[in-house]
Amino acid sequence: MEEFALIMRHEDGHKVASPEQIQIWMKQTMDWIGGIAALNKFSGGTGLPFEDSRVVRSNNVVTNGPFGEIKETIGGFIVVKADSVDEAVEFAKGCPVLQGEGNSVEVRKIAKGTAPH
Repeated sequence: MEEFALIMRHEDGHKVASPEQIQIWMKQTMDWIGGIAALNKFSGGTGLPFEDSRVVRSNNVVTNGPFGEIKETIGGFIVVKADSVDEAVEFAKGCPVLQGEGNSVEVRKIAKGTAPH
């Protein structure tokens, strides 16, 4: 069995949702993750808030947040266990982030092996 990262991308991270809408999305997300965990296929994950974030570029140029010229931002990720990329894609299809127009979930296989020293 392999592990795959499901990376949640939001087309416009600058849009502000109401606290009520955020609560609805959080419940939907927790229910979605709970369904994957019930299959014993959830490995972990987290949200990635915009606060206290920086982008470091070549020549040590540092800018605030995941903003600027990019159209989409990464809102978070989870790691799932799956027998194939197709199974991981099926998990991704249930992600509540897909309710937002232009949002997406990127599915990436996690490389196995030892980290370089």
